[in-house]
Amino acid sequence: MRTRSDRRGPTPIAGPGRAVVVKQARDPLVVGALTLAATAYVALVDPNSPGHYLTCPMLSLTGLYCPACGGLRAVHDLAHLDLVGAWGMNPLVVLAVPLLAGAWARWLRRSWSTRSRPPTEASNRRSTRLAWIVLVVVVCFGVLRNVPALAPWLAP
Repeated sequence: MRTRSDRRGPTPIAGPGRAVVVKQARDPLVVGALTLAATAYVALVDPNSPGHYLTCPMLSLTGLYCPACGGLRAVHDLAHLDLVGAWGMNPLVVLAVPLLAGAWARWLRRSWSTRSRPPTEASNRRSTRLAWIVLVVVVCFGVLRNVPALAPWLAP
């Protein structure tokens, strides 16, 4: 008598577990493609021209610069290899781009790795600490760029 497993034959390589691995490996590629497309759009459509992008809600409601104000213009300048212009629009974006690119490359490398490592307590603590550091840096930058004495260097 043939059993159900005999009729199926050998287990295919692309089983349910394999599908999860492929999906995880595809995620950084999708994020990279979307980021590249958004950067290309910002490079082609100048944020300095009025009417193409929305005004920052915080700037229009309070008159204060948020940490991201000037970010689109900085990305536009970076896409055109104008580092000085990008720095003048938003130095935080200029500093964050290489860090984010490195984090994306690490994510891509780890997603294509055949070894699957579960998160440890130490890595969870590092991630939490990093999240707090990023939050403190962004809030401090947002406050400092609205100080009138620092406006020549930090305001967009």
